[in-house]
Amino acid sequence: MIEREDFLVEIGTEELPPKALLALSDAFLHELKRGFQQHNLDYRDATSYATSRRLAVQVSELAVRQEDQNIERRGPALDSAFDKAGNPTKAAIGFARSCGVAVEKLGHTHTDKGKWLSYSAKIGGKKTRTLLPKIVEKALNALPVPRPMRWGSGAAEFVRPVHWIVMLLGPVQVKATIFGIETGVNTRGHRFHAPEEINIGTPKDYSKLLEETGYVIANFERRRDRIRQLATEIARQDNNRVMVNEDLLDEVTALVEWPAAICGSFDEKFLSLPPEVLIASMQDHQKYFPVESVDGRLTNKFVAISNIESLDPSTVRRGNERVIRPRLSDAVFFWEQDKSLPLEDRLYRLQKIVYQNQLGSIKDKTDRVVALSRSLAPAFGAEADHAARAALLSRCDLVTEMVGEFPNLQGLMGSYYATADGEPQKITDALREFYMPRFSGDSIPPSPVGCCIAYADRLDTLVGIFAIGSIPTGDKDPFALRRAALGCFRIALESSSNVGLFESLQFACDGYGSIIDANAVLADVSEFIIDRARGYFIDQQIPRSVIESVLATSQNNPTDIQRRISAVTAFRALPEASALASANKRIANILRKNSTKTTVTVSDTLLREPAERALVEQINSVSDLADDFIQRGDHTAYLKALAGLHDPINLFFDEVMVMCDDTNIRDNRIALLTKIRTLFTRVADVAHLND
Repeated sequence: MIEREDFLVEIGTEELPPKALLALSDAFLHELKRGFQQHNLDYRDATSYATSRRLAVQVSELAVRQEDQNIERRGPALDSAFDKAGNPTKAAIGFARSCGVAVEKLGHTHTDKGKWLSYSAKIGGKKTRTLLPKIVEKALNALPVPRPMRWGSGAAEFVRPVHWIVMLLGPVQVKATIFGIETGVNTRGHRFHAPEEINIGTPKDYSKLLEETGYVIANFERRRDRIRQLATEIARQDNNRVMVNEDLLDEVTALVEWPAAICGSFDEKFLSLPPEVLIASMQDHQKYFPVESVDGRLTNKFVAISNIESLDPSTVRRGNERVIRPRLSDAVFFWEQDKSLPLEDRLYRLQKIVYQNQLGSIKDKTDRVVALSRSLAPAFGAEADHAARAALLSRCDLVTEMVGEFPNLQGLMGSYYATADGEPQKITDALREFYMPRFSGDSIPPSPVGCCIAYADRLDTLVGIFAIGSIPTGDKDPFALRRAALGCFRIALESSSNVGLFESLQFACDGYGSIIDANAVLADVSEFIIDRARGYFIDQQIPRSVIESVLATSQNNPTDIQRRISAVTAFRALPEASALASANKRIANILRKNSTKTTVTVSDTLLREPAERALVEQINSVSDLADDFIQRGDHTAYLKALAGLHDPINLFFDEVMVMCDDTNIRDNRIALLTKIRTLFTRVADVAHLND
């Protein structure tokens, strides 16, 4: 049995970029695991550690050497390996050279297919200690570092200057030079609490030793949980609740090694600002966690996380309070300045901001969205004037001071300023909802006007960017068209609107006039949106065969697509479904191969077999009932009614020869199959259910 030891590698650096820390840590762990796999080094488990000053991985029970390998290679056939005189050919010589031996050292392999030159060898496994430096170095070079830095007089590059490297296999140092730095066995603790070097006895001591001696919680998840706990407890002292933004929590966790919580406050007069402004100022500028009362009202308190346990916490608190005061004063100034000018009066400034060189300014885009929103308003159940007005004001807040300082408040600030201007609530609500859904899993706009302008804006973007040929390829999607397309589909579907994709796309194309090829854009954009719809329904755990059966026949109205998918799902559960799907596939194949031009009119006088007469009678019986279901939009009942054709169709195929010699009878039977096919594809192409 191969001996095993724990392994530790730690890269000590200057402060790492906080927003990239988790990605760097995960990548380091992943690349090390890949290196172990490539070198056939078995291990039990691997854990990553990450703080502002270090990246580390601890590996438990790593094999101290590779297992021996038995090499078996088969070369050319003996007939081609030697000439008639018995001399080796180029094929034999080349094979021997690739194996690193002379031809006479090669063996022979006999199989039932012939005789072959062969090579066998046993290669002893290398010691892990000799492999680790290259594995670690390769892993570090593979990290996602967009802008590597150089330091000192060396040529080494990394995300931040490296000051120490620890590499231990068991209790023994792994000697290497990486980034021009010799590895060692000493780590460093907290920059202020424990600046001296700390000797690491064995890898398994690493995390505990750093925490108990070095004032460093090395595990990112433990440190994050500790920060959440500290912030929660200190806010609770005043019977309040801390507001924890998960992204901010990750960022703060990446900034500190030994967290300590401080609860500060600011002047209550600043609570006159919109709460979102206060939250943005605390979170974005200061990395503070806002505090709310138990009934959900924002308070004038905040929680700051320090990287040091101060002997005088009150001084730290006053320092944080002193820093935030001018930030909030700036926000008050922006708020008053912005309200001094009506939102609509900012429209002219949008003309000076380029949206896209070939598609004009932000003002040009706004004008198109206004016209498109007015056209689409009835489909969303919105008043056309409200939709047009909301679309007109939708981007005016982009040129306000507040949005210039806090870009993530766009839309929201427009709603506040529109309220101050006396705009109707339906318009102010729509402005707040304009960018929804903002991210995966976000809700669609709750109001009809909000849905209308959000849909119109995304549709205008899709049509315009497709028209200039900037279609997403691979991972590149600079205009976020995939998100826009999914947003369009979700808004149309989840709002239960009556909007049709083709009609709305035509309206959007009309907004660009003759500068685009409307026919090409219509086809491309509709296909692009429907492709996002596939992903949407797959995420809803809808079987792909059900999705394809519906999209094969209906791609226009998202709400109707949803109803059809529900209908096919119910039909698929029927005992007749599988056989009917197979029959439809068979019918489709027959019709595809038949080149005779026929109509769907079936002549009763040409019905010869009892089975085909019985099928026609059943079709006539079902058709009237099915037509009523279609008119009512009850797709589920329609497909269930067609299930009644199961037995007659099976009997027809068992007893009737469709492609008979009599041309008239054959054409009549083809017409009958065409009628059946038409019946089934009115809701979905059920032939796909057996794909």
